[in-house]
Amino acid sequence: MILRSALLLLTLAASEAFLMPQRTRHTPSLRVSIGLGPEQDQENAKEQELVYEIPNHEEYRTSRRSKFDEQCDQWFAALLSGEDSPCLGVLAEQARAKLETPVPLVNDIEKDTSDEEWTPYVSTRLPWTPLVPAFGLEQFGLPIPRRNAETWRHFDVPGMVQQEYSGTAQPVSREDFQQQIERAGVWLEDDACEARLVYVNGYFAPELSKTTSDVYNLEELPKDEHLQKCLGRFTDGFTDELAAAVPNGERTETLYSKLSLPDHNLGDPTSQFAINTQQGTACFAALNTIKTRGVAVVRSKSVVEKPVLIIQAVTPSAGGSQENGSGVALHPRVLAVAEDHSRLSLVQSCLDLNDDSTPKPKLYNGYTQIFVGAGANVTHSYLEESGGMVTACVEKGDEEFGEGEPKAREIEAARPPLKDTHLEAIDVHVTGQEGRYEGTLLSVGGSGRIRVAHSLSLLQPETTGIINGFSLSGGTQRTDMKTNIHHIAAGAKSEQLQKNMIGGRAVGAFRGRIRVEQSAQQTDSAQLSRTVLLSDKARAWAVPSLEIIADDVQCAHGATISDLSEEELFYLRSRGLDRALSRNLLMYAFAGDICSCVDPALLGSVDSKEGLQKRMIRKLENLVPQGERAITGEFQSI
Repeated sequence: MILRSALLLLTLAASEAFLMPQRTRHTPSLRVSIGLGPEQDQENAKEQELVYEIPNHEEYRTSRRSKFDEQCDQWFAALLSGEDSPCLGVLAEQARAKLETPVPLVNDIEKDTSDEEWTPYVSTRLPWTPLVPAFGLEQFGLPIPRRNAETWRHFDVPGMVQQEYSGTAQPVSREDFQQQIERAGVWLEDDACEARLVYVNGYFAPELSKTTSDVYNLEELPKDEHLQKCLGRFTDGFTDELAAAVPNGERTETLYSKLSLPDHNLGDPTSQFAINTQQGTACFAALNTIKTRGVAVVRSKSVVEKPVLIIQAVTPSAGGSQENGSGVALHPRVLAVAEDHSRLSLVQSCLDLNDDSTPKPKLYNGYTQIFVGAGANVTHSYLEESGGMVTACVEKGDEEFGEGEPKAREIEAARPPLKDTHLEAIDVHVTGQEGRYEGTLLSVGGSGRIRVAHSLSLLQPETTGIINGFSLSGGTQRTDMKTNIHHIAAGAKSEQLQKNMIGGRAVGAFRGRIRVEQSAQQTDSAQLSRTVLLSDKARAWAVPSLEIIADDVQCAHGATISDLSEEELFYLRSRGLDRALSRNLLMYAFAGDICSCVDPALLGSVDSKEGLQKRMIRKLENLVPQGERAITGEFQSI
């Protein structure tokens, strides 16, 4: 039988799925032939019209959202509820509008071949197919955490959203707070620092601070347009305009979405393709803009020899009402601008203070922005030590404890900071030629969930970016360290060394991404992640990645995961050291090279009881593995 015509009629029985269906007639340019077609002496088959109905796409906006996704949206909506902070004024209004305006449902249509942005890589949907937003954008204009999202799948999203943090932190003041900070080892006297800004529960504490004309607390929107522009930026490419124009041969790159056009650009940040490459910090950066109670502003205009210290201290209840059983959210904010040919050493410290209040679950939502000008040199140290000390020996089974002896897992489960969540987004832009940024991140706190996302953009030729990181996890913690080094300008250099140590029953993850755009020729970049598992119950994820669009680069990356070296342990024990001391010595040697990158003012002397070195030794001693491992081995590359 010869098929002479084809008529496609699509109807949907469930008419209630469409509010105002539209019937459209369309003569298709693409035809499908079945069989041999008509004989030579026969007439061609007549073209028939396709008849289909255009669905009401809004009815399908939340069709893919699961029950748990709804819980995530409700959790974030509770954080967003309440009054906005007056600190950032119109910027807070813009951030709220960005969050509360759902993304438009637009089909991705292929451009004409004569267009310079034409690309065959489009995801055009058939006109009768419902359009749906990317996962996480069903209700809000910025992606909300999802358990199965690429950027969140190694984090404890269920544990985070099951804990309510809708309470508001309140300022607290006590006479002994300075003594507590000194005992914590992060206090610098006036003659030892250029400036010192202290925040307690997210509120500025002037009695503990030392301010200057260039280092101060911002309580209202500044009149300086440059500062306004910096404070109004979102992460993850949701501010499309680059922090600085990037030279690219005869053209200049100014938009994030159009880098490496036409075939390799990320495009619209709300697309699923772009979201899969993001760090998931945009919604929390916008939330911080709306809720922050003060911004620590640091402007470096010349060579500053002494460090600038910013302390974010938190009390057990964060000043929350004791009658209200919900947790409390804090939104610290830091803006540092290093002008041309200046030098700055910026130190951030997160620690606990005791005001004898009843502990409450806390969400720490920090946002740090750093801009480095031409010829400027910024050294940045970030220390996360809040949450106390994790419980030792949780890797042991209950049967290994004697009768009546408290079990480590039960002690850890009852530890109040296990309900805390620490989120920090660090967004760095090197905007001037020959600018240099070196960041050192130490995450050694005891909060139940810790997630630090560090983004570095190199926007001018001959710029340099260095990131050193160390993460210590124990007990039943969940930690997630994310880095994104973005090479946009040609001739830039970056280096990264990330070390992780995971003990007890903790889960640690590292995801490091380096993207080299087409404009970033002659890039030199290296990345290495090393992880030590201290117990058989600990788990680690290491995901280093390179995305190279340019063709004249020198890039390398790698990762290793292993136990402590048996050969090195044997060497130390053959010299008379016991097993526990030998392991502790190797653990400190593993972490020591990262700790030494912190500003010397905080390292302390060898004999200092409050110095960073002694604090690190105490934390490592708490996680020294007991007994023999079931599986031993040396470093293995993946």
